[in-house]
Amino acid sequence: MDLGISGKKAIVCAASKGLGRACAESLVREGVDVTICARTPETLEQTAADLQALGGGTVQTVACDIATEAGRVAVLEVCPDPDILVNNAGGPPPGDFRDWDRDIWLAAIDANMLTPIFLIKATVDGMMARKFGRIVNITSGAVKAPIEVLGLSNGARAGLTGFVAGLARKTVEHNVTINGLLPGPFDTDRLRANLVPRAKAAGISVEEMAARRANDNPAKRFGSAHEFGEMCAFMCSTQAGFMTGQNILLDGGQYPGTL
Repeated sequence: MDLGISGKKAIVCAASKGLGRACAESLVREGVDVTICARTPETLEQTAADLQALGGGTVQTVACDIATEAGRVAVLEVCPDPDILVNNAGGPPPGDFRDWDRDIWLAAIDANMLTPIFLIKATVDGMMARKFGRIVNITSGAVKAPIEVLGLSNGARAGLTGFVAGLARKTVEHNVTINGLLPGPFDTDRLRANLVPRAKAAGISVEEMAARRANDNPAKRFGSAHEFGEMCAFMCSTQAGFMTGQNILLDGGQYPGTL
């Protein structure tokens, strides 16, 4: 299927590895000119070289912390008028809410709620004026089914979801959609890191804990980053113009509800 977005411009945040990289890769394959950002220059440049070798759209890099105002300014200087915005940031650490002070909460809210909102604010009017825009917020399956030890993520990402729910109904008449893409268990560095304390508590290896977790999923496996990237690319397509304000859950059927 031709997604109709060749030649469009995109910003993909936190795209040097994991799910962000997969989204950038799928967009580049569709001929989208992509600006990717991440905090580690060496990893970012290697990712850019790998993506450029695909032979699709062009790739630009900005080494920065997108959760800071300086980082956002730097990205928008390189790509001031994106047609596509993929908001993404590493999730805050797990833990017990009793241990989190105000600064820890503010860091989570800055990264996972306010940064996407500020990037939307900076780009959505231009998208509406050009009569095309696709904004995808990578959040978490925890938005639908909160995970107790991920309270920082639950709170910040739910706040973003609530904000978007109203705005998305105002932009769609201008062919600008805003949707959430909610990952369940995908085989990424973050998933593996989160398994370490569980494996330690259970007295087993991380590999064995990973195998148990994968087997607990109805799909009997973790999702692949490629699958996630391809869904993101579709949500950015011309064909997806009638879908807005939605939260698309990719979790292999793990969420037990009907809605």
